[in-house]
Amino acid sequence: MSIGPVELPEDIESLRALALRQLDQNAQQLEQITEQSERIAFLEECVRLLRHQRFGRSSEKSPNSQLGLFNEAECAADAFDLEEADDDEKIAVPAHMRRKSGRRPIPAEIPRVEIVHDLSEEEKVCPHDGCRLQEIGQETSEQLEIIPATIQVLRHVRPKYACPDCKSGVRIAPLPAQPIPKSLAAPGLLAHIAISKYGDGLPLYRQEKMLQRLGIDVSRATLANWMIRGAELGQPLINLIREELVAGDIVGADETRFQVLKEPGKAATSLSYLWVWRGGSEDHPLVLYDYAPSRGGEVPKRLLEGFRGYLQVDGYEGYNEVCETNGLVRVGCFAHARRKFDEALRAQGKGKKTGKKRSAKVSRSQQGLDWIRVLYRIEKKIADQPAADRYRIRQEHAKPQLDKIREWLDDSLNRVPPQSLTGKALAYLDNQWDRLIRYIDDGRLRIDNNLVENSIRPFVVGRKAWLFSDTVRGAEASATLYSLIETAKANAIEPYAYLRHVFTELPKATTLEQIEALLPHRIDRDQVRRYDHR
Repeated sequence: MSIGPVELPEDIESLRALALRQLDQNAQQLEQITEQSERIAFLEECVRLLRHQRFGRSSEKSPNSQLGLFNEAECAADAFDLEEADDDEKIAVPAHMRRKSGRRPIPAEIPRVEIVHDLSEEEKVCPHDGCRLQEIGQETSEQLEIIPATIQVLRHVRPKYACPDCKSGVRIAPLPAQPIPKSLAAPGLLAHIAISKYGDGLPLYRQEKMLQRLGIDVSRATLANWMIRGAELGQPLINLIREELVAGDIVGADETRFQVLKEPGKAATSLSYLWVWRGGSEDHPLVLYDYAPSRGGEVPKRLLEGFRGYLQVDGYEGYNEVCETNGLVRVGCFAHARRKFDEALRAQGKGKKTGKKRSAKVSRSQQGLDWIRVLYRIEKKIADQPAADRYRIRQEHAKPQLDKIREWLDDSLNRVPPQSLTGKALAYLDNQWDRLIRYIDDGRLRIDNNLVENSIRPFVVGRKAWLFSDTVRGAEASATLYSLIETAKANAIEPYAYLRHVFTELPKATTLEQIEALLPHRIDRDQVRRYDHR
């Protein structure tokens, strides 16, 4: 369709008005084109990022060949190394130990079965002169062998006694307290099933098949009921862990989705959430899982009732209410800020050909990563230092770096389109700034919330295998068992040995002191070690 010539007005005022309207229309079209171009560029970044997340490596570490690729003057000058500080400020760093190449030795504590491969009597005679050969040494080699899980039956025999004269009654020893009364499941079997599911991500239907191969027919429903009953047995320990966690003054938190099929008032396809809290001390950490049907701000407010101190979380605004109500000091997570710059850089792809100037987005993304890496280098150097020394070193070295990052951030905010991933990374760093820098105020705080994310990872990995929980009771049981297992692991206790000890001793406990003695950070490790087969 052809457009004919536009008929222009004859008077000057009308012509001026037409020109102004045309200029305004051109400006609107230019603005629309600019917005569409930025939107297209953002979507292209998202596509590249999604491809990388699916097919690329997940580590945020950059290859050595990329380090310094965008070696801006300010980053190069501020690549701080504590070992190059003044003599009075030097920190003792353990000597680097180079790992030997080759096969790792098999641990000495693993039992050995010696198999001797000897010559026959005829072969022990010298073929040249007929003399008897003498043994001059041995040559040994080792292999790892494994025996599949075996099932045994614990047969409880209780002799009965009666008086042959008066025949007044029968006496019999009481049956020891069991984790699940009148059940086939012994403490070791309960611990094995729990660790297989909640520690190794092995769904119950697979365990059902594995037991069948061993000649034991136990239905999946029975296994699920055992887990619920075992979790109910461990509830007193969860109550004590919660009390100690809330009584402290530093807690890290995170949450992840959790689908429960049969939840009252909700569709089977709706999402619930699992909340994870980590507190306690550095030597005796506590990890607590909580199931909740929502992600609203009322959940942390309810679960952290009575807590006062530092709360370290990501940028999710659902924690605002509990921070305001309890007067908490909110601490941010630099790992989230670093991840956003890393994703923005990866979304740029391979970039332009060599010799052409890189875009502002790529350069700012790399600069953001470089700045944050400086902070992490400082943290790596002082990781083993006491809290007081960490506070002092952060004030001396991390604080000046943060001041320079703030100056760089203010200069960068208006240089990158806010809709781009780089712009979003800059905006996140800006919006979370006061929370992110809070970690330098107390040597006990950490630069990020990675310990909590590490605690939530076993659940996320397991969820890929078993996908959902059937009932609310099952979801709550999962939270309880994850809490016990992850707290044991955080305290360097083998989780199977710990659960087996708990399932054996907790039914016998009658006092608060006996229950407290079964907490992972208070337990007698020598008693647990008898179940540790490492």
